[in-house]
Amino acid sequence: MIRIRGRVPRRVLSLGLPTAWGAVAVTYKLTCPLAQQNDFEARLVTSAVFFAVGTGLILHVRQALLRELRQIRQVAGAAQRALLRPLPPRVDGLDIAAAQLSADRGASVGGDLYEVIATEHGVRVVMGDVRGHGLAAFGTVAAVLGSFREAVHDEPELGGVLRRLERALARHLRERARDDDPVAEEFVTVLLLEIGRDGDVYALNCGHPWPYLLSGARVDPLTRADPLPPLGPFPLPPELQPMQCGFLLPGETLVLHTDGAEDARDAHGRFFSLSGALVKAAGEAPQAVLGSVFADLMRHAAGAPADDIALLVLRNERCPRHALGARGTARPATMHPQPTTHL
Repeated sequence: MIRIRGRVPRRVLSLGLPTAWGAVAVTYKLTCPLAQQNDFEARLVTSAVFFAVGTGLILHVRQALLRELRQIRQVAGAAQRALLRPLPPRVDGLDIAAAQLSADRGASVGGDLYEVIATEHGVRVVMGDVRGHGLAAFGTVAAVLGSFREAVHDEPELGGVLRRLERALARHLRERARDDDPVAEEFVTVLLLEIGRDGDVYALNCGHPWPYLLSGARVDPLTRADPLPPLGPFPLPPELQPMQCGFLLPGETLVLHTDGAEDARDAHGRFFSLSGALVKAAGEAPQAVLGSVFADLMRHAAGAPADDIALLVLRNERCPRHALGARGTARPATMHPQPTTHL
Protein backbone atom coordinates (compact mmCIF):
# COMPACT_ATOMS: atom_id res chain seq x y z
CA MET A 1 0.00 0.00 0.00
CA ILE A 2 2.82 2.40 0.77
CA ARG A 3 4.35 1.85 -2.67
CA ILE A 4 1.04 2.44 -4.42
CA ARG A 5 0.45 5.69 -2.52
CA GLY A 6 3.97 6.79 -3.34
CA ARG A 7 3.51 6.25 -7.05
CA VAL A 8 0.16 8.05 -7.37
CA PRO A 9 1.48 11.59 -6.65
CA ARG A 10 4.35 11.09 -9.13
CA ARG A 11 1.93 9.99 -11.83
CA VAL A 12 -0.41 12.90 -11.05
CA LEU A 13 2.51 15.32 -11.30
CA SER A 14 3.70 13.75 -14.55
CA LEU A 15 0.23 14.28 -16.05
CA GLY A 16 -0.39 17.62 -14.35
CA LEU A 17 2.57 19.48 -15.86
CA PRO A 18 1.69 18.79 -19.53
CA THR A 19 -1.96 19.60 -18.71
CA ALA A 20 -0.93 22.92 -17.19
CA TRP A 21 1.19 23.78 -20.24
CA GLY A 22 -1.70 22.93 -22.53
CA ALA A 23 -4.06 25.05 -20.44
CA VAL A 24 -1.66 28.01 -20.66
CA ALA A 25 -1.52 27.71 -24.46
CA VAL A 26 -5.32 27.48 -24.80
CA THR A 27 -5.87 30.35 -22.36
CA TYR A 28 -3.42 32.51 -24.26
CA LYS A 29 -5.13 31.76 -27.56
CA LEU A 30 -8.63 32.44 -26.23
CA THR A 31 -8.10 35.38 -23.88
CA CYS A 32 -4.96 37.24 -24.89
CA PRO A 33 -5.79 40.19 -27.22
CA LEU A 34 -2.48 39.76 -29.03
CA ALA A 35 -3.46 36.23 -30.01
CA GLN A 36 -6.63 37.57 -31.71
CA GLN A 37 -4.70 39.83 -34.05
CA ASN A 38 -3.69 38.74 -37.56
CA ASP A 39 -0.70 40.94 -38.26
CA PHE A 40 2.75 39.43 -38.71
CA GLU A 41 4.09 40.40 -35.28
CA ALA A 42 1.08 38.92 -33.48
CA ARG A 43 1.27 35.66 -35.41
CA LEU A 44 5.00 35.49 -34.71
CA VAL A 45 4.44 35.88 -30.94
CA THR A 46 1.63 33.29 -30.98
CA SER A 47 3.81 30.83 -32.92
CA ALA A 48 6.64 31.36 -30.44
CA VAL A 49 4.29 30.65 -27.51
CA PHE A 50 2.98 27.44 -29.03
CA PHE A 51 6.48 26.39 -30.10
CA ALA A 52 7.74 26.83 -26.53
CA VAL A 53 4.80 24.86 -25.13
CA GLY A 54 5.28 22.07 -27.68
CA THR A 55 9.01 21.87 -27.00
CA GLY A 56 8.36 21.71 -23.28
CA LEU A 57 5.87 18.87 -23.77
CA ILE A 58 8.31 16.92 -25.96
CA LEU A 59 11.14 17.34 -23.45
CA HIS A 60 8.86 16.31 -20.59
CA VAL A 61 7.73 13.15 -22.40
CA ARG A 62 11.34 12.35 -23.31
CA GLN A 63 12.48 12.68 -19.70
CA ALA A 64 9.60 10.49 -18.52
CA LEU A 65 10.47 7.79 -21.07
CA LEU A 66 14.16 7.89 -20.15
CA ARG A 67 13.30 7.62 -16.45
CA GLU A 68 11.07 4.61 -17.11
CA LEU A 69 13.75 3.01 -19.32
CA ARG A 70 16.33 3.38 -16.53
CA GLN A 71 13.98 1.70 -14.06
CA ILE A 72 13.30 -1.17 -16.47
CA ARG A 73 17.03 -1.68 -17.05
CA GLN A 74 17.68 -1.72 -13.32
CA VAL A 75 15.07 -4.42 -12.79
CA ALA A 76 16.31 -6.42 -15.79
CA GLY A 77 19.92 -6.08 -14.64
CA ALA A 78 19.07 -7.36 -11.16
CA ALA A 79 17.28 -10.38 -12.65
CA GLN A 80 20.14 -11.07 -15.04
CA ARG A 81 22.77 -10.86 -12.32
CA ALA A 82 20.76 -13.27 -10.20
CA LEU A 83 20.67 -15.72 -13.10
CA LEU A 84 24.28 -15.49 -14.33
CA ARG A 85 25.69 -14.76 -10.90
CA PRO A 86 29.34 -13.82 -10.33
CA LEU A 87 31.61 -16.81 -9.85
CA PRO A 88 33.87 -17.11 -6.81
CA PRO A 89 37.56 -16.37 -7.55
CA ARG A 90 38.56 -19.84 -6.32
CA VAL A 91 36.72 -23.15 -6.18
CA ASP A 92 38.47 -26.15 -4.60
CA GLY A 93 41.96 -24.96 -5.57
CA LEU A 94 41.00 -23.72 -9.03
CA ASP A 95 41.39 -19.99 -9.71
CA ILE A 96 38.50 -18.69 -11.81
CA ALA A 97 37.63 -15.67 -13.92
CA ALA A 98 34.62 -15.34 -16.21
CA ALA A 99 32.80 -12.71 -18.21
CA GLN A 100 30.32 -12.47 -21.03
CA LEU A 101 29.26 -9.83 -23.50
CA SER A 102 25.78 -9.64 -25.01
CA ALA A 103 25.37 -8.66 -28.66
CA ASP A 104 22.16 -6.80 -27.72
CA ARG A 105 22.59 -3.21 -26.58
CA GLY A 106 21.32 -2.68 -23.05
CA ALA A 107 21.37 -6.39 -22.17
CA SER A 108 24.01 -7.58 -19.71
CA VAL A 109 23.14 -11.24 -20.32
CA GLY A 110 22.60 -12.88 -23.67
CA GLY A 111 22.28 -16.47 -24.80
CA ASP A 112 25.54 -17.70 -23.26
CA LEU A 113 25.72 -19.46 -19.90
CA TYR A 114 28.37 -20.79 -17.53
CA GLU A 115 28.70 -22.06 -13.98
CA VAL A 116 31.36 -23.70 -11.77
CA ILE A 117 30.31 -25.68 -8.69
CA ALA A 118 32.34 -27.79 -6.26
CA THR A 119 30.58 -31.03 -5.36
CA GLU A 120 31.44 -34.30 -3.68
CA HIS A 121 31.89 -35.73 -7.18
CA GLY A 122 34.48 -33.11 -8.20
CA VAL A 123 34.38 -29.58 -9.57
CA ARG A 124 31.69 -29.54 -12.25
CA VAL A 125 31.61 -26.91 -14.97
CA VAL A 126 29.07 -26.00 -17.64
CA MET A 127 29.49 -23.73 -20.63
CA GLY A 128 26.57 -23.35 -23.03
CA ASP A 129 25.24 -21.31 -25.90
CA VAL A 130 21.53 -20.90 -26.66
CA ARG A 131 20.51 -20.45 -30.27
CA GLY A 132 20.00 -16.74 -30.80
CA HIS A 133 21.17 -14.04 -28.42
CA GLY A 134 20.01 -11.30 -26.11
CA LEU A 135 16.92 -11.27 -23.95
CA ALA A 136 15.04 -13.62 -26.28
CA ALA A 137 17.26 -16.45 -25.03
CA PHE A 138 16.93 -15.47 -21.36
CA GLY A 139 14.27 -18.06 -20.49
CA THR A 140 16.22 -20.93 -22.03
CA VAL A 141 19.38 -19.92 -20.16
CA ALA A 142 17.39 -19.89 -16.90
CA ALA A 143 15.97 -23.38 -17.55
CA VAL A 144 19.37 -24.94 -18.33
CA LEU A 145 21.32 -23.20 -15.56
CA GLY A 146 18.67 -23.93 -12.93
CA SER A 147 18.70 -27.60 -13.81
CA PHE A 148 22.51 -27.76 -13.76
CA ARG A 149 22.79 -26.18 -10.32
CA GLU A 150 20.53 -28.87 -8.87
CA ALA A 151 21.73 -31.86 -10.89
CA VAL A 152 25.45 -31.51 -10.17
CA HIS A 153 24.83 -32.30 -6.49
CA ASP A 154 22.27 -35.05 -7.08
CA GLU A 155 23.79 -37.01 -9.96
CA PRO A 156 26.90 -39.11 -9.24
CA GLU A 157 27.71 -39.45 -12.96
CA LEU A 158 28.23 -36.67 -15.47
CA GLY A 159 25.90 -38.41 -17.91
CA GLY A 160 23.05 -38.08 -15.41
CA VAL A 161 23.65 -34.33 -15.23
CA LEU A 162 23.43 -34.05 -19.02
CA ARG A 163 20.16 -36.01 -19.12
CA ARG A 164 18.70 -33.67 -16.49
CA LEU A 165 19.63 -30.69 -18.69
CA GLU A 166 17.96 -32.34 -21.68
CA ARG A 167 14.73 -32.91 -19.74
CA ALA A 168 14.74 -29.34 -18.41
CA LEU A 169 15.17 -27.94 -21.91
CA ALA A 170 12.37 -30.15 -23.25
CA ARG A 171 9.99 -28.94 -20.51
CA HIS A 172 10.90 -25.34 -21.22
CA LEU A 173 10.24 -25.74 -24.95
CA ARG A 174 6.88 -27.40 -24.30
CA GLU A 175 5.85 -24.51 -22.04
CA ARG A 176 6.87 -22.00 -24.70
CA ALA A 177 4.89 -23.91 -27.31
CA ARG A 178 1.77 -23.71 -25.11
CA ASP A 179 2.23 -19.94 -25.00
CA ASP A 180 2.30 -19.85 -28.83
CA ASP A 181 5.94 -18.76 -28.77
CA PRO A 182 7.75 -20.12 -31.85
CA VAL A 183 10.42 -22.64 -30.87
CA ALA A 184 11.38 -24.03 -34.28
CA GLU A 185 14.98 -25.23 -34.42
CA GLU A 186 15.60 -24.22 -30.81
CA PHE A 187 18.79 -25.82 -29.50
CA VAL A 188 21.53 -25.36 -26.93
CA THR A 189 25.18 -26.34 -27.22
CA VAL A 190 26.50 -27.59 -23.89
CA LEU A 191 29.95 -28.55 -22.59
CA LEU A 192 30.13 -30.34 -19.23
CA LEU A 193 33.44 -30.85 -17.43
CA GLU A 194 34.30 -32.68 -14.24
CA ILE A 195 37.70 -31.94 -12.70
CA GLY A 196 38.83 -34.29 -9.96
CA ARG A 197 41.13 -33.54 -7.04
CA ASP A 198 44.06 -35.02 -8.97
CA GLY A 199 43.29 -32.88 -12.01
CA ASP A 200 41.70 -35.65 -14.07
CA VAL A 201 39.30 -34.07 -16.57
CA TYR A 202 36.17 -35.79 -17.88
CA ALA A 203 33.91 -34.18 -20.47
CA LEU A 204 30.58 -34.51 -22.24
CA ASN A 205 30.17 -32.20 -25.21
CA CYS A 206 26.94 -31.49 -27.11
CA GLY A 207 27.93 -29.38 -30.10
CA HIS A 208 30.05 -26.87 -28.20
CA PRO A 209 33.60 -25.67 -29.02
CA TRP A 210 36.26 -27.57 -27.09
CA PRO A 211 38.20 -25.49 -24.54
CA TYR A 212 41.86 -24.59 -24.90
CA LEU A 213 44.52 -25.97 -22.57
CA LEU A 214 47.31 -23.55 -21.67
CA SER A 215 50.45 -25.37 -20.53
CA GLY A 216 53.47 -23.11 -20.27
CA ALA A 217 53.71 -21.29 -23.61
CA ARG A 218 51.66 -23.95 -25.42
CA VAL A 219 48.01 -23.47 -26.36
CA ASP A 220 46.19 -26.58 -27.61
CA PRO A 221 42.58 -27.76 -27.79
CA LEU A 222 41.72 -29.99 -24.86
CA THR A 223 40.76 -32.67 -27.40
CA ARG A 224 39.79 -32.87 -31.06
CA ALA A 225 37.11 -35.54 -30.66
CA ASP A 226 33.76 -35.08 -32.41
CA PRO A 227 31.06 -33.82 -30.02
CA LEU A 228 27.50 -35.09 -29.68
CA PRO A 229 24.70 -33.08 -31.39
CA PRO A 230 23.36 -30.03 -29.53
CA LEU A 231 20.54 -30.47 -27.04
CA GLY A 232 17.10 -29.99 -28.53
CA PRO A 233 16.88 -31.31 -32.10
CA PHE A 234 17.99 -34.89 -31.35
CA PRO A 235 17.68 -37.16 -28.30
CA LEU A 236 20.79 -38.15 -26.39
CA PRO A 237 22.20 -41.63 -27.08
CA PRO A 238 21.23 -44.43 -24.65
CA GLU A 239 24.78 -44.65 -23.28
CA LEU A 240 26.56 -41.52 -22.10
CA GLN A 241 30.16 -42.30 -21.28
CA PRO A 242 32.17 -39.19 -20.31
CA MET A 243 35.39 -38.73 -22.27
CA GLN A 244 38.66 -38.85 -20.33
CA CYS A 245 40.56 -35.75 -21.51
CA GLY A 246 43.77 -36.17 -19.54
CA PHE A 247 44.79 -34.03 -16.58
CA LEU A 248 44.78 -30.36 -15.64
CA LEU A 249 48.14 -30.22 -13.89
CA PRO A 250 49.14 -27.57 -11.32
CA GLY A 251 49.93 -24.34 -13.14
CA GLU A 252 47.91 -25.27 -16.24
CA THR A 253 44.85 -23.35 -17.42
CA LEU A 254 41.63 -24.24 -19.21
CA VAL A 255 39.86 -21.57 -21.27
CA LEU A 256 36.23 -22.32 -22.12
CA HIS A 257 34.47 -20.13 -24.67
CA THR A 258 31.39 -19.81 -26.84
CA ASP A 259 31.59 -19.72 -30.62
CA GLY A 260 31.01 -15.96 -30.63
CA ALA A 261 34.67 -15.51 -29.66
CA GLU A 262 36.14 -17.31 -32.68
CA ASP A 263 33.38 -16.12 -35.05
CA ALA A 264 34.05 -12.43 -34.39
CA ARG A 265 35.20 -10.69 -37.58
CA ASP A 266 37.05 -7.49 -38.36
CA ALA A 267 36.18 -4.95 -41.05
CA HIS A 268 37.78 -7.19 -43.71
CA GLY A 269 35.81 -10.27 -42.69
CA ARG A 270 38.74 -12.03 -40.99
CA PHE A 271 37.95 -14.26 -38.00
CA PHE A 272 39.41 -13.55 -34.58
CA SER A 273 42.30 -15.84 -33.60
CA LEU A 274 41.44 -16.88 -30.07
CA SER A 275 44.40 -19.26 -29.87
CA GLY A 276 46.73 -16.44 -30.92
CA ALA A 277 45.33 -14.15 -28.23
CA LEU A 278 45.77 -16.92 -25.66
CA VAL A 279 49.42 -17.42 -26.65
CA LYS A 280 50.04 -13.77 -25.76
CA ALA A 281 48.36 -14.23 -22.36
CA ALA A 282 49.81 -17.66 -21.53
CA GLY A 283 51.18 -17.89 -17.99
CA GLU A 284 49.06 -15.03 -16.67
CA ALA A 285 46.49 -15.24 -13.88
CA PRO A 286 42.90 -15.99 -14.99
CA GLN A 287 41.71 -12.40 -14.61
CA ALA A 288 44.66 -11.15 -16.66
CA VAL A 289 43.98 -13.76 -19.36
CA LEU A 290 40.35 -12.69 -19.47
CA GLY A 291 41.18 -8.99 -19.75
CA SER A 292 43.83 -9.51 -22.41
CA VAL A 293 41.63 -11.69 -24.62
CA PHE A 294 38.59 -9.43 -24.36
CA ALA A 295 40.71 -6.36 -25.16
CA ASP A 296 42.15 -8.05 -28.28
CA LEU A 297 38.71 -9.29 -29.30
CA MET A 298 37.03 -5.89 -28.97
CA ARG A 299 39.80 -4.24 -31.00
CA HIS A 300 39.41 -6.90 -33.68
CA ALA A 301 35.61 -6.48 -33.87
CA ALA A 302 35.78 -2.67 -33.52
CA GLY A 303 33.76 -2.90 -30.31
CA ALA A 304 30.68 -4.36 -32.01
CA PRO A 305 30.62 -8.19 -31.96
CA ALA A 306 27.79 -9.78 -33.92
CA ASP A 307 27.13 -12.57 -31.41
CA ASP A 308 27.17 -13.11 -27.65
CA ILE A 309 30.62 -13.93 -26.27
CA ALA A 310 31.49 -15.74 -23.04
CA LEU A 311 34.87 -16.76 -21.64
CA LEU A 312 35.60 -18.86 -18.57
CA VAL A 313 39.18 -19.33 -17.35
CA LEU A 314 40.19 -22.00 -14.80
CA ARG A 315 43.75 -22.34 -13.53
CA ASN A 316 44.88 -25.23 -11.34
CA GLU A 317 46.62 -23.74 -8.29
CA ARG A 318 46.48 -26.89 -6.20
CA CYS A 319 49.61 -28.24 -4.61
CA PRO A 320 50.79 -31.50 -6.21
CA ARG A 321 49.65 -34.48 -4.18
CA HIS A 322 49.26 -38.23 -4.46
CA ALA A 323 46.07 -39.81 -5.75
CA LEU A 324 43.23 -39.75 -3.23
CA GLY A 325 41.46 -42.87 -4.43
CA ALA A 326 39.08 -44.09 -7.07
CA ARG A 327 37.09 -41.79 -9.29
CA GLY A 328 33.87 -40.68 -7.63
CA THR A 329 35.12 -40.60 -4.02
CA ALA A 330 34.16 -37.64 -1.88
CA ARG A 331 36.15 -34.44 -2.30
CA PRO A 332 35.94 -31.22 -0.26
CA ALA A 333 33.89 -28.33 -1.60
CA THR A 334 34.46 -24.60 -1.28
CA MET A 335 32.85 -23.43 1.95
CA HIS A 336 33.16 -19.64 1.70
CA PRO A 337 33.37 -18.46 -1.92
CA GLN A 338 33.86 -14.77 -2.62
CA PRO A 339 32.57 -12.97 -5.72
CA THR A 340 35.01 -12.58 -8.57
CA THR A 341 35.55 -9.46 -10.64
CA HIS A 342 33.89 -9.26 -14.05
CA LEU A 343 34.69 -7.16 -17.08
